[in-house]
Amino acid sequence: MTESGRFARQYVHTSGRTQADGVEYALEALVRVTPDGERAMSVQQPMRRRILELAKSPISIAEVGAHLGVHVGVVRVLIADLSADRLVRIEASAASGNDGPDIDTLQVLLRQLEAL
Repeated sequence: MTESGRFARQYVHTSGRTQADGVEYALEALVRVTPDGERAMSVQQPMRRRILELAKSPISIAEVGAHLGVHVGVVRVLIADLSADRLVRIEASAASGNDGPDIDTLQVLLRQLEAL
């Protein structure tokens, strides 16, 4: 649904593109608005403006998709566009660059799940 309540196909938000130009961000990559993004927020299209608002605090690409209720592919294209315009910065997640979470983190998570 659009802000006016009418249905809009998701590809409309990306001008028909289904992939970012040669960029594939991990779902856990963090997005953060830049100072330029803060200044340009009011002149952005609604979907882009909402991403900038969400990215005032670091937020993962997956979380952005959940908040917007759109396919993560659409989010990746929009975030890549915002990054190319220097309105957001993409930060590698804590798990990037290794084979996954460390064993201590997994053990803490397991104990918390068992406590439920």
